[in-house]
Amino acid sequence: MRKVKKRLKMSKFEKLLYTFTFLLLVSSPITIVFSKATLSKVNFDVEQKKKDIASQEKKNESLSMKINELASLDKVQEVAKDQGLSYNYNSIKNIQEEDE
Repeated sequence: MRKVKKRLKMSKFEKLLYTFTFLLLVSSPITIVFSKATLSKVNFDVEQKKKDIASQEKKNESLSMKINELASLDKVQEVAKDQGLSYNYNSIKNIQEEDE
């Protein structure tokens, strides 16, 4: 006597369900790796921008200090003296506007 193997027939819905599950299992790790790589690149770019901002802030601070140094009264008087100009306090007049 021969053994007859019975084959189970799957419905279209079951085939679709198995196919969807297989695709989900295959694509999930790929998607996770891709998203982690993208996140790492974005984090790297953010850190690079933070370094650029810190560097620019140092430059701005240095330039502000230089502006303050050049705008000081001593420096103005020194430049005036080098140019042959004099600073006469008596010739300065203050004008105030009256508010209506």
